[in-house]
Amino acid sequence: MAAPIEIIEKKLLSDRWFHLYKYVFDLKRRNGGKVRQIREVYDRGDGATILLYNRARGCVVLTRQFRIPTWLNGNESGMLLEACAGQLDDHSPEACIRNEAVEETGYVIGKVEKLFDAWMSPGGITERLHFFAAEYSEAQRDNAGGGVADEDIEVLELPFSEALAMVKDGRIKDAKTIMLLQHAALSGWFD
Repeated sequence: MAAPIEIIEKKLLSDRWFHLYKYVFDLKRRNGGKVRQIREVYDRGDGATILLYNRARGCVVLTRQFRIPTWLNGNESGMLLEACAGQLDDHSPEACIRNEAVEETGYVIGKVEKLFDAWMSPGGITERLHFFAAEYSEAQRDNAGGGVADEDIEVLELPFSEALAMVKDGRIKDAKTIMLLQHAALSGWFD
């Protein structure tokens, strides 16, 4: 099905970190009419995220790092507890998440399971995020993790029940992490 729009103008506003465009377009309405809309769209590329879990120990691996957008929007410390994730760049989603797991958490993961993909903020950001899960063991630990040179990532191993409690009481506020933890709970991975 063809998109119900006609692009009138596309203008690059910024290309410093990712690309920010201004679009002017006519949207065809269901009743046959048209409405002109102007939107700014942030093209940051697609990403991947993974929940590392250990069923036998009842634990998950999460990371904590500073996220300036959250700080600018009222997160006093700017720190966010979240699942390992990264931008695809020129990699497949699975290759991306394998690389990110080693960089961020220090674990070289084996078999990964693709769970689903989702548009994370479709009102203004192009990103589609690919969600994965993989079991880990201490034997798969290759290094301490912590990210690349411009990152400062703390690696945390938490009981799954505590991670779910952190969602409930607001200590975990990252959408992708909440989605992964809820998926694990709904799937009964730790029953």
